[in-house]
Amino acid sequence: MTESALTLRQLRFLVALADELNFSRAAETCLVTQPTLSSALKEMEDVLGVTLAERTKRSVLLTPIGQEIARRARTILADVKEIDELAARQRGHLRGDLRLGAIPTVGPFLIPKALPLLRRTHPELRLYLREELTESLLAGLAAGRLDLVLIALPHEIGSVETEPLFEDGYQLATPNDHPLAHRTNVAGSDLAGAELLLLEKGHCLQRHALSAFPDVAVAQDDSFAATSLATLAAMVAEGMGITLLPQLAVDAGGMQASGVALTPLPGARPREVVLAWRKTSPHGDDFRALAEVFRAARAELSAGAVPAAAE
Repeated sequence: MTESALTLRQLRFLVALADELNFSRAAETCLVTQPTLSSALKEMEDVLGVTLAERTKRSVLLTPIGQEIARRARTILADVKEIDELAARQRGHLRGDLRLGAIPTVGPFLIPKALPLLRRTHPELRLYLREELTESLLAGLAAGRLDLVLIALPHEIGSVETEPLFEDGYQLATPNDHPLAHRTNVAGSDLAGAELLLLEKGHCLQRHALSAFPDVAVAQDDSFAATSLATLAAMVAEGMGITLLPQLAVDAGGMQASGVALTPLPGARPREVVLAWRKTSPHGDDFRALAEVFRAARAELSAGAVPAAAE
């Protein structure tokens, strides 16, 4: 095998096939025709002398060696992208495509406010957004599928670089006729023995909410688990229970549902919202500059928030 026998194009095709397990969808992902992708992968098999995929009329299955080569191909492609980024950095400020991932309890509330600021500070930056749960975001970061992620701590994050953005506290959401509604604030002791409506398993906010008052015994209402904060607020409005909503979501204005009373929880332990990226990324300084944009966006949300007493 010669040094130039394998091409980056072939490696991209193999990774796409590993992701999709379908030649047609993999070809669409790579913006080529299916015959082009199939031919390139067949050439790759001929060069390597191994079978990369088992093909039938209805399915595609990567062989063990195909899976291992695809795994290594992801690393190679991520390294090549970082080489391109390193060269671009020498030509000027952050530009081109940036693949940003965000958890659902942060992204929808912070990013819309940050986008106009990003356009002003980085006009040549094209932002592609992905909303996923924390584990998926960290996996995408490690594999090179994402460049930067917005997540909340505490969470096991492995070996990544992080930049703290802000602490995010909570407000108690109750039906209007609940005994804890319309107070100036609520203490942790007021929630002793309470059951909370929470997000479904996999959302880090589920664990964060349960540990907001470490010394107080609160539990999850096992009869219900929501897929979004909007669903939680709607269930509270229907009198189904109470929950903790992140201050970020409240300040963004998406949680003021009719029939829901929001009360500050000044003693709650906040979660920490951070930006995270690979330690090997050449854009660490640029990402820290982006962090300033997200902090400014959060400050604008706080400044424009309606005080609890005026809701």
